[in-house]
Amino acid sequence: MTDIQDLLSFVAVVNAKGFREGARLSGKSASSLSDAVRRMETRLGVRLLNRTTRSVVPTEAGPG
Repeated sequence: MTDIQDLLSFVAVVNAKGFREGARLSGKSASSLSDAVRRMETRLGVRLLNRTTRSVVPTEAGPG
């Protein structure tokens, strides 16, 4: 996946405030969105989202 596709996946998750809703709206799977965000975090060396079972919130490094 390209960097821009990972970025679009990140934006989908942030805008939808969750992986499942982001997946539904973007037509991708929640796991592919999660993988994309994880790749971005690894590349950048910083956590972009705080994830819980009930919410997804951007960190200071990943403003929404």
